Amino acid sequence: MLALIAYDGVEDGIAIANGTSYGLAASVWAATAADALPVARRMRAGQVDVNGAPFNPAAPFGGFKRSGVGRENGLYGIEEFLEPLSIQLPATYFETP
Repeated sequence: MLALIAYDGVEDGIAIANGTSYGLAASVWAATAADALPVARRMRAGQVDVNGAPFNPAAPFGGFKRSGVGRENGLYGIEEFLEPLSIQLPATYFETP
């Protein structure tokens, strides 16, 4: 099943797409990928496919808004399991004796 919503121009289409409470995935279709890319960058979705591009299992996966927070796969997925440690040292530590 496919649902279609009519829109009046690119700005209206982006507003409709971003107006939902969810944002797991989106798709942008245009004459060329170069035409679609500026629109894809403005989408509030965790993953945006351009002109039917295949799923990339190495790319981060996750949603925006009510579709969840966080990412799986890729560097962003690994970073969720890290606990950064910040250590502040006095300037004298770096001075040579």
